[in-house]
Amino acid sequence: QVQLVESGGGLVQPGESLGVSCAASGTIFGIYLMGWYRQAPGKQRELVAAITSGGNTNYAESVKGRFTISRDNARKTVYLQMNSLKPEDTAVYYCNVNLVGTGGFADYWGQGTQVTVSS
Repeated sequence: QVQLVESGGGLVQPGESLGVSCAASGTIFGIYLMGWYRQAPGKQRELVAAITSGGNTNYAESVKGRFTISRDNARKTVYLQMNSLKPEDTAVYYCNVNLVGTGGFADYWGQGTQVTVSS
């Protein structure tokens, strides 16, 4: 059984920084694309950033230059460092991982972690 456990998140003031992480556990034979999505109240879930197994990254325009996604393949963990946070970054952040487990290739989601940016 594969699980994704997120940590980090919380309440910060505008302009501050915050990091979130997501660790995969269970019987995993390979991890491919890892990413972070977010969903604000009343809005659709949107891609924030993604990183391939080779380290290529992709960012939403709204976070380019402020957020950095990274991964540690040995630890099966993906990170999102968020700098210069804005109130509009407030949302529940979900990690998403494409991997091969005992059931074959599948897409997994973390439980979500709240990030609130407010003065």
